[in-house]
Amino acid sequence: MYEFHGWFGIAESTEESDTGTLDAGISELRTEINRINWATGEVTLKVHNGEYFVTANGLMNRRRRDESEELDTLLQNICVRFPGSWGLLYERSPDMETPPGQGAFRVRVMARGRLHIRLDPFLSPVRPVVEG
Repeated sequence: MYEFHGWFGIAESTEESDTGTLDAGISELRTEINRINWATGEVTLKVHNGEYFVTANGLMNRRRRDESEELDTLLQNICVRFPGSWGLLYERSPDMETPPGQGAFRVRVMARGRLHIRLDPFLSPVRPVVEG
């Protein structure tokens, strides 16, 4: 099983959300997101109070290479194109190579154009915190 839930605020700069090319960047991002077609997951781009947000949610029977690579590519592209973006992606799968492995969530934290992997202090270990 591969489960993920995340949100990302989109900003071109840490100082201002629009440095003059936001509309073009959002158009590119929308095109990239529209190409993603997962049977049991989704990625959306929405506007809330004038600010753009990407959400990603899914629950797949297993962590397939295509889907995980599409998600990885999307997050890397957001970091590069929108270095002021921020957000979190919670994910768990028993076959993830990077910690924590089976029975726990990891968190990918996006800030200032970079992704950092952190261990989850809230929902892990899944058993007994969430399950059982």
